[in-house]
Amino acid sequence: MSRLRSPLAAQAEATTCGAMLQELQNLWDEIGETDSERDKMIMQLEQECLDIYRKKVENARRQKADLHQALAAAEAEVSNLILTLGEHESFSRLEKRQGTLKEQIAAVKPALEELRLKRGERVKQFLDIQSQIVQIQAEIAEHIPLGNIPPHQINERDLTLRKLGELKSQLQELLKEKNFRLQEVNSHIKLIHELSTVMRIDVNKTIREVNPGLLDFSNGQPKSISNDTLARLAGTVHLLRQEKKQRLQKLQDLGSTLIELWNLMDSPSDDRKKFESVTCLISASVDGIFDEGCLSLDVIEQTEMEVEKLNVLKASKMKELILKKQIELQAIYTSVHIDIDGDAARKALINVIESGAVDLSELLLDMDNQIGKAKEQALSRKEILDRVEKWTFASEEETWLDDYERDQNRYNAGRGAHKNLKRAEKARILVSKIPSIVDNLITKIKAWENERGTFFLYDKVRLLDTLEEYSLLRQKREEEKRRSREQKKLQEQLAAEQEVLYGSKPSPMRSLPIKKPLGQSCNVNMASGTPSRRVSTPSGRYGVLSSGKEKRDGARNLGPVIPVNYVALPKEDSFPQNTTATVSP
Repeated sequence: MSRLRSPLAAQAEATTCGAMLQELQNLWDEIGETDSERDKMIMQLEQECLDIYRKKVENARRQKADLHQALAAAEAEVSNLILTLGEHESFSRLEKRQGTLKEQIAAVKPALEELRLKRGERVKQFLDIQSQIVQIQAEIAEHIPLGNIPPHQINERDLTLRKLGELKSQLQELLKEKNFRLQEVNSHIKLIHELSTVMRIDVNKTIREVNPGLLDFSNGQPKSISNDTLARLAGTVHLLRQEKKQRLQKLQDLGSTLIELWNLMDSPSDDRKKFESVTCLISASVDGIFDEGCLSLDVIEQTEMEVEKLNVLKASKMKELILKKQIELQAIYTSVHIDIDGDAARKALINVIESGAVDLSELLLDMDNQIGKAKEQALSRKEILDRVEKWTFASEEETWLDDYERDQNRYNAGRGAHKNLKRAEKARILVSKIPSIVDNLITKIKAWENERGTFFLYDKVRLLDTLEEYSLLRQKREEEKRRSREQKKLQEQLAAEQEVLYGSKPSPMRSLPIKKPLGQSCNVNMASGTPSRRVSTPSGRYGVLSSGKEKRDGARNLGPVIPVNYVALPKEDSFPQNTTATVSP
């Protein structure tokens, strides 16, 4: 015990305990205590002092143990927090500390407080991220109401930054998926708005049937982004598109029917303008229609009523329409010189209509088919008819040229004479091409007949027979012209010989009436001074050609032909000396 005494304790003992002991000795002297009593009391005092020291030592030992335990607990907590937070590098300075227990505890305490603070902040971060993850998962799953999300459970043994990063990555993925779903929801809602606007459907009612939460927006975004909501939105969009397609198809059919009925009944433009919004949809595509209400049920109903009304009018005017079609059919055949009995066909149609044995719509359709076939037939005949027209014109020019060349006064100066000369030049060129024109036309007709297995008729006459007959007649006429030229040349030669033998003497033949120049005949067009052109069909042209031949034969008989017995004729001086017989070259 003396070793444990400090200098201050020794001094205090020297002063206090010694003085007290001295005073106790003095008191014992006065009292008269014996030495044994005195020794006993001193031994008791020493025992009491020892007990007090022993208690103090025990207390000190317990305090030391508590400090060791507190230090160990602090160090263990620090180690756990460092492991939990993953802060090995930041708190490596806490290892191998020196000093008393209180000094060591005082050194660990700030680090422990710092770690506890970090742990609290880290837990808060974990809870915040975890709550967002749970909320987004609940929105996607939509099995749990958003107000009843269970408390968040986190693993407090792993609060490292790595784990926090994993949660942040999971949150980012969920946010991306949420944004993608929001875009899909907004896209579907936009399509529903567009389709409903076009068909004039209640948008809110349609969306409410999908999910009422879609109408309750939070921060400008719909709340429901679940798989079920997306599937139902996609199904609604599909149904609306199908409905839009069906309505468009129905309006296109009605619009086509309207146009057909309008064309059949020659409806005025004012009636057609009322349904322009319908007829303009005939060639439109489903994805190209955005006009508000253009596919509404009201528009379809109005169009159906109009079609029904026109069908009633069509039934009342069907007879008139069919007869008009018959007239149109007859006009097509007439324009290409196909002869049909129009009156008989009209009577037959009237009898069929009045009998009621045939549906008038089918009869009208049959008339349209006949008109289509007639147009095809007319188109197949067009090339040949154009060549026939060219041949007709050439034949008319040939007739005119024959008349012109027989005119003895054609070279006299007169009104329109120069125009007749130009026309004659062009006519000679055209007439020279008649054989090739006829040959090409015959070739075309034969090819046409072989291809179709029927005759090419022109006003009830086979055109090929007409052309072949024309070729034979033209050959005969050319032969007659050749013989006429040879006879005329022989007569001119005899007249020249007679003139050499007997001198020039006017013929005693009767004076011929002076003919007007061809350009001044009664057939002259007063505006141009040219003879009027006769228009005739090939079947009637041969009557013209025959009459022209007779005229030429008559003119030839009446012309100033020099007789063979020219010498026997009396030579009278009563005829004017300047009068001579004019012979056409």
